[in-house]
Amino acid sequence: MSAQLSQNLLLAVPLAPLAGSILAGLFGKSIGRRGSHVLTILGVLIAFIISVMVLKSVAIDGARFNATIYEWMNVGGLKMEVGFLIDGLTAMMMCVVTFVSLMVHIYTIGYMEEDPGYQRFFSYISLFTFSMLMLVMSNNFLQLFFGWEAVGLVSYLLIGFWYKKPTAIFANMKAFLVNRVGDFGFILGIGLLLAYAGSLNYTEVFAKSGDLAKMGFPGSDWAMITVACICLFIGAMGKSAQFPLHVWLPDSMEGPTPISALIHAATMVTAGIFMVTRMSPLFELSDTALNFVLVIGSITALFMGFLGIIQTDIKRVVAYSTLSQLGYMTVALGVSAYNVAVFHLMTHAFFKALLFLGAGSVIIGMHHDQDIRNMGGLRKYMPLTWITSLLGSLALIGTPFFSGFYSKDSIIEAVHASHLPAAGFAYFAVVAGVFVTAFYSFRMYFLVFHGKENFHHKPFPGEHDHHDEHDDGHGASHTPHESPWVVTAPLVLLAIPSVLIGFMTIGPMLYGDFLKDAIHVNAELHPAMAELAEGFHGATAMAVHSLSTLPLWLAVAGVALSYFFYMIRPDIPAAIGRALAPLIKVLENKYYLDWFNENVLAAGARKLGIALWKGGDVTLIDGGLVNGSARAVGGLAGMVRKVQTGYLSWYALVMVLGIFGLMTWQLWPYLMSRIGH
Repeated sequence: MSAQLSQNLLLAVPLAPLAGSILAGLFGKSIGRRGSHVLTILGVLIAFIISVMVLKSVAIDGARFNATIYEWMNVGGLKMEVGFLIDGLTAMMMCVVTFVSLMVHIYTIGYMEEDPGYQRFFSYISLFTFSMLMLVMSNNFLQLFFGWEAVGLVSYLLIGFWYKKPTAIFANMKAFLVNRVGDFGFILGIGLLLAYAGSLNYTEVFAKSGDLAKMGFPGSDWAMITVACICLFIGAMGKSAQFPLHVWLPDSMEGPTPISALIHAATMVTAGIFMVTRMSPLFELSDTALNFVLVIGSITALFMGFLGIIQTDIKRVVAYSTLSQLGYMTVALGVSAYNVAVFHLMTHAFFKALLFLGAGSVIIGMHHDQDIRNMGGLRKYMPLTWITSLLGSLALIGTPFFSGFYSKDSIIEAVHASHLPAAGFAYFAVVAGVFVTAFYSFRMYFLVFHGKENFHHKPFPGEHDHHDEHDDGHGASHTPHESPWVVTAPLVLLAIPSVLIGFMTIGPMLYGDFLKDAIHVNAELHPAMAELAEGFHGATAMAVHSLSTLPLWLAVAGVALSYFFYMIRPDIPAAIGRALAPLIKVLENKYYLDWFNENVLAAGARKLGIALWKGGDVTLIDGGLVNGSARAVGGLAGMVRKVQTGYLSWYALVMVLGIFGLMTWQLWPYLMSRIGH
């Protein structure tokens, strides 16, 4: 590919998965299961190959693309259009989305083999891939919002894929409603920028950022750009599951495991991180907004990690890990280390997708039991799943030379170098989070793959079965087994970047020119990245230096403590649980946020709705305007009816009286004037 990117080739990236989705969705019964997965995988494979070509052209040849593809309408000079912006940030996201999606498509062949909704599932995940690609490739807010809402819609369909399962229906409705709260803030932010900048195009809005920074928000002392950025970030809080709008993500594990990897680890939940990074020219103008981002990310990084410690569902442990790591990315955004945030986004996408798919492989081997207390000793039964899950866990906790190490350590260093007021709390949160992450990650690893085999004499499916969807006839104890190659092959392919991608790309992504024109930082006010660059002497030197740093030894301590607690002295965690029963109850109830949402916010909204219904609809509209007007007309008609007697003499009298009244009314001014004279 030459340095000039082809518009038609770029169009093929989102349209190929869309074509596969349409064919599998509309003609799934005709083309069958094999036809559905072949077409959808082919569509995503085409998108991935072109994305790699684009990445090569952008990284090596310096190619860029920013143009309108299709103009939808022009209203009063406001252009609503479809357009692509291709730079280093977009090219990286395109490759991550398409590669992880391709792995999930292949994996799904094995995981959903017995599911009656096989073709429908492939249609949904391809449609999701299209939506995410439209989001990351957009060059304007309209297309960004389209992709933003489209991934939300498809996630609703996927979380509730098993629509006969009550918990899945509750989970997808919860995800939909919580995301609407965030999206309300997001569209307000877009509306403010449109109102004051007069455009939906990124380039045109960024060009006016200097003028926007000088504007005040009407009726307050706040800067307009601060309000707009906070509103945009509220959208990111919903999509990227930041406290307190995080409550939907753990429940979304009710959907099939492949979508946990695709949506809730690698792509959809990172949309908010991508959006804030893309909006860096605006966020750099407001320290208030950056501090807000930093505090929210710090709370999420630390306190969501605590919840991972007490989980017994294998997918929920990984889900709370995702929440915590999204908090780390958000912290990096708050200290203006946007490069580091998207670097961790990329590395996290690979090893977290690996962990989710590894968890799914364990679930298959355990005949769909998800309770880690029923596992143990699976290493010898599932060797490929074991080794790939170990590599993913090592990457997650930040083991030197693994991909997660380079991105997580860079976040910690960036926070330490920041001078924002909230940086002190953020530094404590991300450092403490290292120990917490290592502890709960290897708690799960040891309980699943080592120790006593707790699955003997356990009936399968387990307590977390998917009922009819995965009823494979197992009603008694069975020996776990390794998953088929269509499940294990994606694990191996994801394990490779989970180990190597950080070492290979830290230089160009953080300290090179790869993201230079996509990210804008005010180095004088926010010097974190500049200070990191001064201390960077190569990937190998960084890993060697970490051997003497606090984060590494906190991670080692977390692994060692989890091994001691769950492999040597399992009585100690039980004793701690009894001693700290009130605290454990708070964690088990997820800080009572669900209770607050359901019993305070939802109950308040319900009471307000009833009041508006009874007072506004029933009393005012129905009782006053509709029925009241009918009663008034009926009453008037009743009075008029009384004068309609049917007697000619009565009508003659009325006519005479009417003529007399009319003459009196006409002559009255004349008579008054004569009397006055």
